[in-house]
Parts: sequence; C-alpha cells; structure tokens
Amino acid sequence: MDKDLVFRGKICLIGESGVGKTSLIRRYVLDQFSDNYLSTFGTKVMKKQLSFNLPNKQKASLLLTVWDIMGEKELIGVVKESYFQGASGLVAVCDLTRPETLPALANWIGAANKVIGDMPIVLAGNKLDLISPVNIRELAHSIEKFAKENQANAVLTSAKTGENVEIAFKKIGASVLAEMLKHETKHQTV
Repeated sequence: MDKDLVFRGKICLIGESGVGKTSLIRRYVLDQFSDNYLSTFGTKVMKKQLSFNLPNKQKASLLLTVWDIMGEKELIGVVKESYFQGASGLVAVCDLTRPETLPALANWIGAANKVIGDMPIVLAGNKLDLISPVNIRELAHSIEKFAKENQANAVLTSAKTGENVEIAFKKIGASVLAEMLKHETKHQTV
C-alpha cells in the first residue's frame, strides 16, 4: 500500500475588524472562546492538521498554517504582499450582526487575488448565536449570493458555541487539498 500523502497549506483569514476571525481560529485550533474582545495586532499564526480519506483508499494529511491578521482596511495595502504570499486558501469572515461587513469582503478577496490569483474560499458568516431564527433565512440568502458571486463555499458559524466552525475549516481544507492533488497529478503527467 502507498504511503500516506502529506501536504502543507497556508490559510489566511480575512475580514473587517471585530468580525470574529481570531475567535474562529481559537475555537477551531484550541477549542476555546472568550467574550473579551482583543484586537489582533499584526499577524498571528496557528497550526492544525486535518486528515482525509481519498477515493483511492489512500489517506492524506494536510497541515494547515492558519494566519490571522488585524482587520483594519488601511492595512490591506501595507501588509497584503507578505500576508497573502504563499496562501492556498481564504476564510472570508463577516459578522452576521453587522451586514456592512459582507460587501467589505470584496476588497479583501480582491487584494488576495492580486497577490496570488484565484484560490479556494470559504465564506464564514460568524456570530450565528446572536441572530434570531426569524432573521437567519434572509441572512443566509445574502451570504449564499455573495459566496456564489465569489466562487466560495458558505457556512454560518458561531465561534462562541462552536457551531459549524469545524465544518468551515474542513471545507477550506478539502478545497485546498483538492487543488494540491490536481496540481500534483498535472506534474506527474508532464
């Protein structure tokens, strides 16, 4: 039997300040949440390994390096080169309680695409725990529409409760791995 495949991928979280990027990473990597808001200063990096069963019965591991950046708009131009360089995917985060944070993601996605081109994207509509069930359908529709326009997968998440956080990162991991396997196959046939 073939050896397990091992890949490394860099995931960048993008979005406005206060949307919950750091909280999503902490929930995903450390399974922790804090109600205390601490603005990210500079960039923080955490790692997590994902395992996948491939269709050919082979196993693949993906070591994700997850990058978190402060969400100040003014910093996109300053840090985009170093922040996005080498990224294999994006988790674009908006705050469901602040609708203006969704269209603002277009600038973040555009900045990333200028540096490294198209890549897999998962759109995380965060703070689901603060939304009444009556408003979820309308918000989900907006999120899905934006995701479709940006060729992204959409997931409604709550860093506080952990709802769908694992799913969001598993989706970006699976998309990144699929791209890596596609490129590996191309290189093997050349």
